[in-house]
Amino acid sequence: MEQQHKRRVRYKGTHPRSFHEKYKELNPEKYQDTIAHVIEKGGTPAGMHIPIMVPEILDFLQIQPGDCGLDATLGYGGHTAKMLECLQGQGHICALDVDPVEMEKTRARLAAMGYGADILTVLHQNFANIDLVGEEYGKFQFVLADLGVSSMQIDNPERGFTYKYDGPLDLRLDPTRGTSAAERLRELTQEEVEGMLVTNSDEPYAAEIAKAVTAVFRKGGRIDTTLELRDVIGQALCALPEKERRETLKKSCARTFQALRIDVNSEFEVLEAFLSKLPDVLAPGGRAAILTFHSGEDRLVKQSFKSLYREGVYREISRDVIRPSAQECNSNSRARSTKMRWAVRA
Repeated sequence: MEQQHKRRVRYKGTHPRSFHEKYKELNPEKYQDTIAHVIEKGGTPAGMHIPIMVPEILDFLQIQPGDCGLDATLGYGGHTAKMLECLQGQGHICALDVDPVEMEKTRARLAAMGYGADILTVLHQNFANIDLVGEEYGKFQFVLADLGVSSMQIDNPERGFTYKYDGPLDLRLDPTRGTSAAERLRELTQEEVEGMLVTNSDEPYAAEIAKAVTAVFRKGGRIDTTLELRDVIGQALCALPEKERRETLKKSCARTFQALRIDVNSEFEVLEAFLSKLPDVLAPGGRAAILTFHSGEDRLVKQSFKSLYREGVYREISRDVIRPSAQECNSNSRARSTKMRWAVRA
């Protein structure tokens, strides 16, 4: 049967604006020139994720051919591919991801690069369960955890991670499990919403936003989409001077979505479980590197590493955070908030 020709996506104006209109960026193998141009301008192509602090990570992990390692957060597979290169065809990497949609895309992408099941095992698993992975695959010489949400999740409006585009207010890393952000908001009291915003994102207008959100539900309304939540946050900040309001709205939206995402995915609880089990999956002398993207995550990693160092579980830890270079931050704006900490198993 003859395959029907598929017309390219049509869009208004000279350049595509929405995620699905960016058909060239969404086909990186076919439109490599477009991808290179977007990256050169400091952007992240739609549907892709640029790995952060690769040289710093590889410099610390000191991966040798024959090593066995764990990428606790597979994502787009950028870090994984670089670590696989270091193995030079010898050894093995287990890679975990809670997102079944992006996980399969990445598995196929890495397989096309020559990294099949002989050297890479991809598991649909939350990294809170690294103890189960360790029981099956043994101890690891190196472990990496990149705690950031991948760009392809943020940019896709269907996932509900951004206030910039209209989409369902979901925010689940695994859309097949758990409660969506829209459902979660309906469950919380005003005090609980305020507490969530303060604890998860240090939101200065937490009280005003919590009051506006719960007022919608008290009146029988709903907040089911990303733009509906953005509008409610805007109403909460309506008393601010007009000049101040626009920039404050952007920051408060970003912090509110972050706080909701952390809550919906139980990110702090998951991270605490991962940190407590991490030493047990590391071989003696094994190295672990963790990338964090906000103060709450970094604080948990710092406290865990310090505590376990004092107990003699780790023989060495990073004394200060390691940050991406100014050059990397200029070329990839999403790297600016990144902090890296590391530990070496005793």
